[in-house]
Amino acid sequence: MMLVIGLLPGPGWANSASDSSESGMAVIVAQESSVTRINRDDLALIFKAKKRYWDDGLRIQAVNLPAAHPLRRAFSAQILGSNPEELDDYWRDMYFHGVRPPYVFASEEAVIRFVSSTPGAIGYVSSCATDHRVRVVMRLESGVPCQR
Repeated sequence: MMLVIGLLPGPGWANSASDSSESGMAVIVAQESSVTRINRDDLALIFKAKKRYWDDGLRIQAVNLPAAHPLRRAFSAQILGSNPEELDDYWRDMYFHGVRPPYVFASEEAVIRFVSSTPGAIGYVSSCATDHRVRVVMRLESGVPCQR
């Protein structure tokens, strides 16, 4: 079961002056979040729904891009050690235990809008897509050119 949510790019979607990396990926939280950094192990636990709460008790809401998106594929390979299709069986099993996979958003702008306005949310986008609405808590190499 996958819910894909899409938003069209809106004002403020362009790159902030703080990051001009052309192929990096940024793991993001809301600017107001108490989270300032995250490590790879915790990030993997979050995106496999094995870590569900931040240290301050706030429920974590992880969000993905669609399975075919190059950033999702790079993120899954680097953090989860597999591609999105290989995780299908995992999520089917988790679903029958009452655990749902992360929401899927159709665009990087949709991820930024959700993360910036949802307490506890975490997602990933191209480094060049970040702006004042979000805080970068980890940077990853993606090998995927930035799409502005």
